[in-house]
Amino acid sequence: MRLKHFLLSAFLLSALAGGVQAQHTQVIAHRGFWDAIGSAQNSIAALQKADSIGCYGSEFDVWLTSDNQLVVNHDDTFQGVTFQEARAEECTALRLGNGERVPTLRQYLEAAGRLKTRLILELKPHKTAGQETRAIEGIVRMVNELGVEARTEYITFSAHAAREFVRLAPKGTPVYYLNGDAAPRELKAWGCAGADYHIDVFRKHPEWIKECHDLGMKVNVWTVNGEDDMRWLIGQRVDFITTNAPVRLQKVLGEVAALE
Repeated sequence: MRLKHFLLSAFLLSALAGGVQAQHTQVIAHRGFWDAIGSAQNSIAALQKADSIGCYGSEFDVWLTSDNQLVVNHDDTFQGVTFQEARAEECTALRLGNGERVPTLRQYLEAAGRLKTRLILELKPHKTAGQETRAIEGIVRMVNELGVEARTEYITFSAHAAREFVRLAPKGTPVYYLNGDAAPRELKAWGCAGADYHIDVFRKHPEWIKECHDLGMKVNVWTVNGEDDMRWLIGQRVDFITTNAPVRLQKVLGEVAALE
């Protein structure tokens, strides 16, 4: 009887370890879970839907307007309006594909406060370093004011902005660089939490994944939509995959877990 209980316990521990190992890679919904009914890229609905399917995080993009307000959208110019050159009221008058207005960052974060998914906030590269610093000051202040500091991570293609996020955000806040032109040791020197690079970068430099982990840093990969790429990255033990297909990635992760 004792042997039976021992074997059962060993089996359960093995299964649990396999499940934990397979779930090492987490899902980040790129611009939210926008490929769903009633959703649109960078909409509040996309954020809510990413939360509803249990994504680790929901990525979104932020711009500073000409009157120093913060708005959420991906493109520099949307429906003929260039965000860096327009006032906030012009930007938020625009409609997304699901009928929502372009949200301010405050509206977006207020909606996020009722959810659980982490906020993967990307500051887009601006025309001047001064704009980026003003944007980061406003972002960090607003994130703190609205009580979502513990759930917010910052990403950017701008080396200046990455360093400014490290300088201005509370110590320990995850900051990732997106551009793919800095080796892990350089990112570590900046104070970044890790590399957040396009899959092509890691295909060219797969050794950077191990280097990041050896340095105590994490690895995110964007934007990964194909199952073969997902499986390769899961096998490489990356920490996060950013995808336009979060449900597909969840399915692949489940399949991998079942095989371990």
